[in-house]
Amino acid sequence: MDKSIYVAMSGAKETLRAQASNSHNLANASTTGFRADLSAFMSRAIEGPGFDSRAYATTSTVGWDQTNGATLQTGRDLDVAVKGEGWIAVQAPDGTEAYTRAGDLQLDVTGQLRNGSGHAVVGDSGPIVVPPNGSMLIGSDGTISVVPLGQGPQTMANVGRIKLVNPEAGNLERGADGLFRLRDGTDAAPDPTVRLATGAIESSNVNTADAMVTMIELSRRFDLQLKTIRTAEDNARSASSLLRVGG
Repeated sequence: MDKSIYVAMSGAKETLRAQASNSHNLANASTTGFRADLSAFMSRAIEGPGFDSRAYATTSTVGWDQTNGATLQTGRDLDVAVKGEGWIAVQAPDGTEAYTRAGDLQLDVTGQLRNGSGHAVVGDSGPIVVPPNGSMLIGSDGTISVVPLGQGPQTMANVGRIKLVNPEAGNLERGADGLFRLRDGTDAAPDPTVRLATGAIESSNVNTADAMVTMIELSRRFDLQLKTIRTAEDNARSASSLLRVGG
């Protein structure tokens, strides 16, 4: 059978992988602080005896979109958005330190500060636990201040500070849990220049219009590759018929 059928088959397979990545981006178009995955197609020559007359397609995730999402004003005291570059440190499910742009914060029943995904927010000495209070404020530098229960505003005290970091984007990689970590496995150092906007959250940076156009393009590309496979099968069938007649 002509090798073109394998070329088309690999192209169809990789198109489905690209479609899965694009669909993942679309599914997270409303996820707070989400960064879109970037995919790219590449061609590689088929190795083996004979001439290099065939190439097959591959696709891979080549990184993530580093542009920031829009800042949405919510007016909620516990919502924070990173201004410009920087990340919020959280504790991943495996206990390691990781980084996110999702600042939709909340307190659980034990007083632990978590984001909307349930990840514990990390401070200077580990996960932040806020004591019972009458009111709570988060400063632009990540400082958390509370007024104790039954006390006046003059008793406001600092109870912790959110760890804010700003490592080089090239040193970060996204894990299967959607959180970012340093490639060398270490923890990033706090960066005092990172600032937060309170009463706001950062939206996903997925461009839904572009993602929909990409979905249509990938669907058409997949259909074209299936047609190529059918054409290769028809050619092989015709060639077999000619050989039988000639025999």
